[in-house]
Amino acid sequence: MTLNTGKLGFTNRKGSAFLLALLMAISGCHPQTGSQPEKPIDAETLRRGLDGEPASLDPGTAADTFSYEVIRDLYEGLASESADGEVLPGVAKDWEIDPTGTQYTFHLRHDAKWSNGKPVRAQDFVYAWRRVVDPKHASADAEFLQPISHATEIIAGRLPPDQLGVQAPQDDLLIVKLQQPAPYFPQLLTHTVTFPIYSEEAASTHTSQNWVSNGPYVLLSWIPGEKLVLTKNPQYWDAHNTRIKNVEYFPITDENSELRQYRAGQLDLTQTIPSAALPMLRREHPNELLVAPYLGTVYYAINLHSTTYADNSKLRQALAMAIDRRRLQSTLLIFGQTAAYGFIPPGTWNYDQQSWQWKSSSDTDRIAQARKLYADAGYSASKPLRLRCLISENSAIKTLTIAIASMWKDTLGIDTDLIAEEYRVFLNSRKDFSRWDVARLSWVADYNDAANFLDIFRSDSPNNDAGYKNHNYDMLLDTASSTSDAGKRREILEQAEKLMLSEYPIIPVYFYSSKRLIKPYVKGARTNQLNRLYSKHLYIEAN
Repeated sequence: MTLNTGKLGFTNRKGSAFLLALLMAISGCHPQTGSQPEKPIDAETLRRGLDGEPASLDPGTAADTFSYEVIRDLYEGLASESADGEVLPGVAKDWEIDPTGTQYTFHLRHDAKWSNGKPVRAQDFVYAWRRVVDPKHASADAEFLQPISHATEIIAGRLPPDQLGVQAPQDDLLIVKLQQPAPYFPQLLTHTVTFPIYSEEAASTHTSQNWVSNGPYVLLSWIPGEKLVLTKNPQYWDAHNTRIKNVEYFPITDENSELRQYRAGQLDLTQTIPSAALPMLRREHPNELLVAPYLGTVYYAINLHSTTYADNSKLRQALAMAIDRRRLQSTLLIFGQTAAYGFIPPGTWNYDQQSWQWKSSSDTDRIAQARKLYADAGYSASKPLRLRCLISENSAIKTLTIAIASMWKDTLGIDTDLIAEEYRVFLNSRKDFSRWDVARLSWVADYNDAANFLDIFRSDSPNNDAGYKNHNYDMLLDTASSTSDAGKRREILEQAEKLMLSEYPIIPVYFYSSKRLIKPYVKGARTNQLNRLYSKHLYIEAN
């Protein structure tokens, strides 16, 4: 196996034993820096770790979790959330739903203002949503507005944006018409893609001079690769309940570095924790751990734009079966993550988990079947597959991928070229299908509904990096979206997942759990199914 990461390159000439030694070295590393001070350095500033650099702070453009995390501090939509994840009024003080469940009438707060002091108007939402669905804007998250009437046709270029089912008859009144009843719609309105924008310039220019937003904080500065600084927005309607004055986000792609900074007192809150450090942290800082499952799936997309993989379902299945998920769960996935044999995570509303039939097979039977499929696909020890695996530059992701590549080598004899890139570069590379054969991806729920996961594999979805295309799959999702009976809708969605899994366009590996460290003096943090932690819910006890 060869690792080509740009910064790291070497050739393994002694088989997978070398890889396992490397894996142990990487996962076994954790800092020995002394404990952090118990009092805040600055009682008015919260310092947060962020696992990567945000790609954009434009609500209509952002399509990654790092951007979402910061945008939720800067903007607010019609609905908001409690620390526990309960949907609450946001810019809309209340709303009504008509008897058909397809028309929502939102009444906007009169004290909702932009950071420049001007009122947030219903027309601001109309403008922002039309911009998102406009094909000229090419928002990767446009599909989240598909429940709204005519959104699908607009995204496809068959109707103009002004036909979107949203109207603003007056400044404080917004009427939204849906294609079909969508009981999850209020929660969808907490997603950043539904947030209003003041203007094109304000949304796309990330400087304090041009910045205008309507959330609890505004952008003060952004030095890429170093930090983002936010300060309290005095115009925010609930500013009196926003207790922390300043928030600093530090993009740190190495989780061991993030832990070192936390223990040295340079961070108050991390976004993740290195697996190898868990025993030490449970012993020394059990009250600072915040760990809970949430709705997210880690998977590897197989490049179906390549005939090598598109025309060989046996090879795709062999890749999926060669991964020893039980071993991963007992060694690397020690924060409560669970092995994934399907795509929809446990805890998803109104859904029964689906999985591959071989989930309960013994390791002996699983390996034997994987090897047979690999041979039937036309590969052997004398003719091994060589694949390129694209990942974002992150120590935990690299550790996991090296472990999986080792399993592919041991079980099937596959040679893997590992391509690790800085996150924003990775976001572009994942769309260049000439550069990779398998890509490590993840999907985190934007709202608690199975369709939010399954929709990304529609033939025309911009999030369908695998390039999966199946007309019957698309039809099942269309049928589910037009079915108001919850039980029937669940059955249709389950059929869709079964169909997709049977064709192996992706390789699910595990379901997420959130894992953070938070200083004892930072109060107000809670866990929730969407793993959202708003700075406005937190406060610092100085003494």
